[in-house]
Amino acid sequence: MFVDSNAARFSELPIVEVIARIERLNNDLASFWGDNQGWAPIAAAELLSKSRLDWQASLSASLRLWIRDDPNALTPGELILAWANLGSLLEGTVKTLLSVYYETYRADLEHLKKANAFDKNKQEAKPPDGLALEHLRLYCKSRQLLGEEGDALVEHVQNRRNAIHAFKDRPIGNGVEFQLALRAYLGLLRAVNDRLPYPDDLYAPHE
Repeated sequence: MFVDSNAARFSELPIVEVIARIERLNNDLASFWGDNQGWAPIAAAELLSKSRLDWQASLSASLRLWIRDDPNALTPGELILAWANLGSLLEGTVKTLLSVYYETYRADLEHLKKANAFDKNKQEAKPPDGLALEHLRLYCKSRQLLGEEGDALVEHVQNRRNAIHAFKDRPIGNGVEFQLALRAYLGLLRAVNDRLPYPDDLYAPHE
């Protein structure tokens, strides 16, 4: 079973409220960073302007599709799609963080090479918006950007999500585990948002 302090921290919140908070945060992130009005450096602004942060908001709302009165009432197919939904959100959150700090990211040659996020032919960083979750995970882990629990969450969801590509049997967990991961994602989303620079608290996303 997945264990995370954020999951425990938000354990008293109804799961529908957890999803509502995720949706509000991702909506606000999309509103600001999708049109940051010159706040981000030029290279970062270009990356963010072509990203589909609005899809992050829509994917957040889609999490409601996987909630049942009995968490374990999800069919295997529904559970696989639920993990894919959460995996896409996690991937988008990490890409947002790295895109906002793109100047720092692309200058970090040592860790980019370790994560296979460096284009040897072009001799430059691979843009974060084009990286697979595995390379994002390796880069964040090498830079300790998400902390141990954040790294564990990304790896756990990645492993569950990959069942969507599988033909042979592989573990997909259950609905209770999925809801714990949702609570953990809210904590990670909060932490990432807290690290992003805003001109004033008025512009910062709030739950």
